[in-house]
Amino acid sequence: MPSVETVRGPVAVEDLGNTLMHEHVFVLSTEHVQNYGEGAWWDEEERVADAVARLNALAAKGIRTIVDPTVWGLGRYIPRIQRIAEQVQGLNIVVATGLYSYNDIPHQYEYRGPGLLMDGPEPMVADFTRDIVEGIAGTGVKAAFLKCAIEAAGLTPGVERIARAVAHTHRETGVPITVHTSSPAEAGRFAVDLFTKEGVDLTKVVIGHAGDSNDLGYLMELADTGAILGMDRFGIDVYNSTADRVATIAALCERGYADRMVLSHDASCFIDWFGPDPVALQGLLTPNWHYEHISDDVLPALLELGVTQAQLDQMLVENPRRYFSVR
Repeated sequence: MPSVETVRGPVAVEDLGNTLMHEHVFVLSTEHVQNYGEGAWWDEEERVADAVARLNALAAKGIRTIVDPTVWGLGRYIPRIQRIAEQVQGLNIVVATGLYSYNDIPHQYEYRGPGLLMDGPEPMVADFTRDIVEGIAGTGVKAAFLKCAIEAAGLTPGVERIARAVAHTHRETGVPITVHTSSPAEAGRFAVDLFTKEGVDLTKVVIGHAGDSNDLGYLMELADTGAILGMDRFGIDVYNSTADRVATIAALCERGYADRMVLSHDASCFIDWFGPDPVALQGLLTPNWHYEHISDDVLPALLELGVTQAQLDQMLVENPRRYFSVR
């Protein structure tokens, strides 16, 4: 039986259960925290305890797995996630490797690689592969999927190099990919085109944030390639309202695309992008941007629009299971 790596070790894909395919535990800059957070707005013990409480509450809703695409650029720090996972009952946390950038390659890779100042193999491939095969930073926790980003700027030289390194690692290891995309820029097309040329199995690719779009033509075009649509920003109404997101998913289910969609919020316990009190921002602008919105509000709304329980199970259970069934 295929298994998937989680923070607590391998789990049979059959046991993943209801899965939210794009949630973060923390989105942080390590340098930001170390230089400006500690003793000011960051209290490690308080934040860990808060995360444990939030994730235990999510598990109580019947969610059994969250897939966390926090990589370099978003503040991945596995020892903290391990502490939290040990205290959360009945919830798997699946973590990623890769690199999150909208434009440039980090300086740590800028001068190393094929044809560069220090010529040689692509170092990102070696680093990503080590995370998958050996584990992340000596923790023993293995990444189960790859993450990159293609934003409104498109395939800048840095973004393209990262995406090709992700594709190369996918070909070598077989692990699946999630790619952040800008729906207003229809960047999913860039992802599908590049990954096709790189020999990626598109059935193992989630087009992240596809749910920010209500353009059925664009979404069906992506899904017809075999790629999976990430309907994964429920609660971020500034990008797309919950009502519109629900209507779009219902329309796609009616057209036979339930087998190519996954659900999530892109939420976190704490994100440092919006200042020292992101909870206040959430209360003002995004009151439903939290882990329980899908369970409490979205699933009932989908059922009211005619989405069947079997289709919900397809999006929450079967599609994640298939995605993680690595060859």
